[in-house]
Amino acid sequence: MMSDDVIYLDYNASTPCDPRVVEAMLPYLTCTFANPSSRHHRPGRDAFTALEEARSTVARFLGAKSVTEIVFTSGATEANNLALMGVAGAWGGRGRHIVTQVTEHPSVLEPLIHLRDIGWDVTEIGVDSDGRIRLDELSGALRDDTVLISLMLANNETGVLQPVAQAAELARERGALIHCDAAQAVGKLAVDVAALNIDLLTLSGHKFYAPKGIGALFMRRSRPPLRLPPLVRGGGHEYGLRSGTPNLPGAVALARALEIASGDLETEMGRLADLRDRLETEMVGELDDCSVNGSRVHRLPGTSNLSFSGIEGNALLASLPDLAVSTGSACTPAHSQASPVLLAMGVQPALAKASLRLSVGRFTTAEEVDRAAARIIEEVTRLRST
Repeated sequence: MMSDDVIYLDYNASTPCDPRVVEAMLPYLTCTFANPSSRHHRPGRDAFTALEEARSTVARFLGAKSVTEIVFTSGATEANNLALMGVAGAWGGRGRHIVTQVTEHPSVLEPLIHLRDIGWDVTEIGVDSDGRIRLDELSGALRDDTVLISLMLANNETGVLQPVAQAAELARERGALIHCDAAQAVGKLAVDVAALNIDLLTLSGHKFYAPKGIGALFMRRSRPPLRLPPLVRGGGHEYGLRSGTPNLPGAVALARALEIASGDLETEMGRLADLRDRLETEMVGELDDCSVNGSRVHRLPGTSNLSFSGIEGNALLASLPDLAVSTGSACTPAHSQASPVLLAMGVQPALAKASLRLSVGRFTTAEEVDRAAARIIEEVTRLRST
């Protein structure tokens, strides 16, 4: 879905707004538009009620125990920064050691680099050839002064899933907190914060058919309550964690998008997995030296990362103006360097530079998958012959 001449296969980078989401948010752009903080008049109270109803919906679908555990943000990048910098500010007196893994998203790795620069000790554990951490290595990295484990649920480039629930058990044993970047997982998988047993979770609406500019942080308020200092100070909004007039249309859209995604999750997961497998089968079957990167078992249903030997990924991208695909994370500038995620998995640099990320979504059809596979096969064959 995009236009008649471009096939969109970059759903991990962003998704279109579902028309039902647009319909839900429109009244809050034109009618119920008042500031939710202006509760001294009825329009403000109506807006506040809508905001809290959206918060309640998000809490319910994430399995949160209380609506106060949901903090609306501008997206997962802000939420990750709030979580990581907040833990550093609140828990620094207990220890100054954080454990993460090398294939995390830049919105996790960059704040951790900053913390390292100001005196924190950050341990980055490796991944195996499937892109998954080894729990024994994680356990061995934990220390008496470890205050946090930060571990993504699903990788943005490969779709590989990490054993977050098992990592949470290790965190509990050592008295550490656990933060999970779930931006690529929420809306695509069943995500329950209680089942995962985590303290902090971040999500981004535009990854599951809500608009850009809205996200959320789940922050545990029990066992005992987790309290963090804010990044943005001003009006004390979002329980004092995120000042600024709330994005009411965005919050309503986020809640509706999560509601829609949860409604037929199992069916959609199966459909996307079928499309992904169809795409991979066609290309691996037709092209020599075409390989799938990452676990074939523990991964998102709609994500495929493929390497094609003998070519450059950027050259392949340039030859496919009719396809919207990617060579890696959409959050890093376009360049010709090999993906750090693939390199960490042991993929050879030449192959890592010859990779494509293909991600299907709600509006992808089998006919589009077949056309895309044919075009990629055509261009890989041509590039190899030149």
